[in-house]
Amino acid sequence: MSQYQIAVVVGSLRKDSFNRKLANAMVKLAPPEFSFKQVQISDLPLYNQDDDANPAESVKRLKAEITAAQGLLFFTAEYNRSIPGVLKNAIDHASRPYGQSVWAGKPAGVLGASIGAIGTSMAQQHLRNVLAYLDVPTLGQPEAFIQVKDGLFDEVGNISADSKEFLQNWINRYVAWVKKHAD
Repeated sequence: MSQYQIAVVVGSLRKDSFNRKLANAMVKLAPPEFSFKQVQISDLPLYNQDDDANPAESVKRLKAEITAAQGLLFFTAEYNRSIPGVLKNAIDHASRPYGQSVWAGKPAGVLGASIGAIGTSMAQQHLRNVLAYLDVPTLGQPEAFIQVKDGLFDEVGNISADSKEFLQNWINRYVAWVKKHAD
């Protein structure tokens, strides 16, 4: 049985982030041959092309963790109908210098949760546009625009029974996507 290491990128820094809770709950739905590591993006400096020749240690760490992964799983919040700046900053760091992107070719899934009725749909679309440019094969269906309401998570932080079937189906499709596209 192959082992798949998945880099999890949570585009929210808030301690009680809905997307971090969703990430922690979703990885529990995956099969045992999948392992997940949340990459840290909170300590990255703002991207500056002048630093490409001498990147910060946090940038080197991020790039190494993405390089070591066989797949990517993004959880994005939605800020002003787009992705959070901290997520775009991480994407920019790991895609530079030009021609040396560590994202390219890695199969990805995109999810997001918010209290809004459209559940990060705009942010997810913007993220998909960025990932398409970076040559990241991204799972298209099923889409998961998750509205955070009472009952999404159970008392210990797992996906509740009301949403489990849908999200289990999503992770099953993601697993198949990674197996199809991973090197």
